[in-house]
Amino acid sequence: EDEQIVAEIMRRRFFPAVITHKAWEGFRFAGHEIRITEATDCYGAVVWPSALVLCYFLETNSKQYNLVDKNVIEIGAGTGLVSIVASLLGAIVTATDLPELLGNLQHNVLQNTKLKCKHQPSVKELSWGIDLEKNFPRSSCQFDYIMAADVVYHHPFLDELLLTFDHLCKNDTIILWAMKFRLDKENQFVGRFQKMFDLDVISNFPSLNITLYKAMRKGRMKV
Repeated sequence: EDEQIVAEIMRRRFFPAVITHKAWEGFRFAGHEIRITEATDCYGAVVWPSALVLCYFLETNSKQYNLVDKNVIEIGAGTGLVSIVASLLGAIVTATDLPELLGNLQHNVLQNTKLKCKHQPSVKELSWGIDLEKNFPRSSCQFDYIMAADVVYHHPFLDELLLTFDHLCKNDTIILWAMKFRLDKENQFVGRFQKMFDLDVISNFPSLNITLYKAMRKGRMKV
């Protein structure tokens, strides 16, 4: 089953028929062909398999996780694929990343969503752990979903990442997080995350070493 689903996910990717001066990859999600311009000089400007796993989940579970008119923020949006798919599925999306990635992110989001979405997504700078209350005040930023694909990798900002999840997440916020397991330090982040959030495995893909999680804040009021 894992191999069949992974094969279906990977079939959503296509490449230009001829070589162009700009590197791009194509994807088919939410009834649209999505063209993503990439850069090879930084991790954040490449589409990683975790993003494809999350996009496939959003599309194939659109009834259970109905994004229409929902407020969604993607952290570490990179090339913007997840934000684009969420927008095409009807969400009100804020795509965020580091300032040096915003130009390419804005280009991809605009190119693939203009006149195609119910709500035009926005692109905003978010450096994990920095000026969170100033840029995303708790009183006015109410997100139904936080999306994250492959945000835990070899970097020294895991404390700041956890702080960012904590700041953005309200009692009823759902976190959808696709993670590729690589190194022990990054893998231990899951244990730290679980001290603050209830974590459930939605899907597991051993062939990709990727797990898709759903999380919500611990201690929330349950109906």
